[in-house]
Amino acid sequence: MMTTAPDATQHSRGRAWLAAVLRTPPTDQRVDVALAVVRIALAWIFIYYGGAKLFGWFDGAGIHGTSEFMANTAHLHPGGLFAVLGGLLEFFGAIALVLGIGSRLVGAGLLVDMVMAMITVTWTNGINSEKVPPGYELNVVLAALALVVLLLGAGRYSLDALAARRVEATAE
Repeated sequence: MMTTAPDATQHSRGRAWLAAVLRTPPTDQRVDVALAVVRIALAWIFIYYGGAKLFGWFDGAGIHGTSEFMANTAHLHPGGLFAVLGGLLEFFGAIALVLGIGSRLVGAGLLVDMVMAMITVTWTNGINSEKVPPGYELNVVLAALALVVLLLGAGRYSLDALAARRVEATAE
């Protein structure tokens, strides 16, 4: 049986797909600045929450306390798995957002993270609550900003844009 080399069109389709995922269509510079601000704001919040979950920073619960919270309050089992997944996504996803790398993927992950937080923890308290856990207003705002990154990408001030330019240049 004879094997053939991968078809050049398959290779170029793969590059085109990668460029489309990384690229943000040309926009007004103000949109790119706004996307950078959105990414930095999301990163600021999620470094705080992810660091609290993973490392106990900022008077956070750390992995053990977060595991108990996930199991007992959020009813997500096994609590340790969800504590680690949530902490990794929030902390390292935030770092990726600052750099603008894998931004659409991180935006999708953070959107799901916030929807899960609303469903499992904050929804029953309403939009604004003085109780612990609080209402879901912060989850809505963070989910909306993550959706912006998911839909629009990182903008031209990002490693995603740099990678897209290099992929497109090698495809020519």
